[in-house]
Order: sequence, then C-alpha cells, then structure tokens
Amino acid sequence: MNYIRNILLFLFAGSQLSTITGQEKVVPFAFGDMDQWVVREIQESGIIGGNKKHLYEVGPTDTIVGNTAYHNRGGSPWANSNVMAKVAGVVKTNTSVFPERRGDGWCARLETRMESVKVFGLVDIEVVAAGSVFLGSVHEPIKGTKNPQAMLNSGVPFTKKPTAIRFDYKVKAAPEKDRIRSTGFSRKSKVAGQDSIAAILFLQKRWEDKEGNIYAKRVGTMVQRYVSSTDGWVNDATYPIMYGNISGHADYKPYMCIQVEERYATNSQGESVPVKEIGWAEEGDEPTHMVLQFTSSHGGAYIGSPGNTFWIDNVKLVY
Repeated sequence: MNYIRNILLFLFAGSQLSTITGQEKVVPFAFGDMDQWVVREIQESGIIGGNKKHLYEVGPTDTIVGNTAYHNRGGSPWANSNVMAKVAGVVKTNTSVFPERRGDGWCARLETRMESVKVFGLVDIEVVAAGSVFLGSVHEPIKGTKNPQAMLNSGVPFTKKPTAIRFDYKVKAAPEKDRIRSTGFSRKSKVAGQDSIAAILFLQKRWEDKEGNIYAKRVGTMVQRYVSSTDGWVNDATYPIMYGNISGHADYKPYMCIQVEERYATNSQGESVPVKEIGWAEEGDEPTHMVLQFTSSHGGAYIGSPGNTFWIDNVKLVY
C-alpha cells in the first residue's frame, strides 16, 4: 500500500540527516522539526454558524480549501487531534494543535480546550479536547463521539531499537488539582487527580490472527509526564527507552504498564480494531511498530484541564 510505503520513508528521510557525536547517532524524524505544515480551510455547516475554520497538519507546506478528508502527505508519519467531523450531515471541526513561530522556524503547540457546538445560538454540546500529535493517521470524517480511539490508526511500521528519544519542549500546566470530564452528553464532572502533559513512546511486536485481531507485546517503553510549568524551552531533552519487562526497573511507573490505554490500528482487511497488548516481549525481541504520542492531557478522551499547553520541536531518535 502506498500509505505504508510512504510512512516507511520517514526512516530513510531521517537517516540522510543523521549526525554522529562520539558514539551517539542522532536521527531526526521526517517533519519532526515542525517547520512544515498543511493548512486546511474547512467550512462548517450553517446550522452551527457556518464559520470558516482552519486545521493544521504536520506535512509538506500546502493549503487545502474544501471539506475533504485528510490523508498523510509527502511521507509525513504525523497525525494529530485536529479533525473534521460529519455527523448527520453536519460538518464540525476541532482544532487543538497549532503551528507557532520559534526563532527562524516553527514548533507545534498542543492545547487542552473546551470545544462547543452551538445550534441557533444555544450550546448543545461541550467537550474537553486535548491537543495530541502522534505517529499514525486519522479516519476522517469523524462520524460520532463514541469510541474516539477507533478513529485513529495508532503507530507506524518500525524495526529498529534506538536507545533514547530527544526533543525540545515547553510546558504551561493548568493550576487545578482535579481534571474535568465533559463528553457533551452528560453533565460535567470532576476527575480526581491533577492533569499531566505526556510524551509516550512504545515499541511493539505486533501480529494479526486469521480473524483480523491485532495483538502486541511491548518491546520498548518510554513515558514522561509533566505536571509543572517550565521556565521557557528545555532543549535536547533526552529520555532513555527501556527494553523488555521493565516492571521491576527502578524507573518503572504504574502508568507504564501493559495496555494502560486502548489503541486502535488498521488490520489487513482495512478494519479499525483494538491493538490487544498482552504482555512484555523478551529483551532481545525486535519491534514491528512504533507508537509515539505527545499530548496536553492524560486520562483518555474528554478528560483534562483546559489551559494545559505543550510545545514540542525537533523530535529525534538517538542510537
């Protein structure tokens, strides 16, 4: 498939720009410098105001005018939480990821926001929307709010074993000690525990059975959470990837456990199915896929603290 072939190109795109310092090899992700963006101009339906909205995608610089579903362009492996939904003929957008100027280039700004749908001036639906940038793709147009993870194709083919991930980041953490849950179909409620901003990298060994179910074992793990604002940018932050069963590792945290959050992928039949992570891989096992996500809130869909903001730039792998 062309999509899979193009996604694999990001390995080679990074390799051509790799640098070696001492015994360290640094390989940038394709489009990981966040300097190129696709701007999408979407016209929302008149019944909810008919506003012209802009969605932003990490990919080769371009502008797309029209209510068309987006597919990854130019070999970019990145998708995000900016989506176009079409429910019962009504077109609505969500924008929670933005390009932002940084020096001579750009970075990505991820925000947790309250997103509302107004019909004839009345607020009918209000949801918490976190900003997320991840490796994979989105099944557009979104056709409902049920099971939002099934709308995402999480992860890309990947067979290497890097020692660490490196990126620049900046954090603005909301001060609230509890999170908000707002699905749009029930009253807002509090969720105990402070929100955290997160960077998540899993290397998985996946396989598919004859019924089309996808299973995985965890080969490599890196999860970093942030609960405090930073004083400006933190450059070249480097986080080791731990391999094998890390449940007894000194740096292991409960949120690094197996199947902490259900993710979906597209099987060989073109269906979106859960990736059933069933255990730890052996330390010597090779991965087949990489899951990488940067998010401005944790805890799942429609949960977060509005105001949380996560800036990322210059995403690389270290060998």
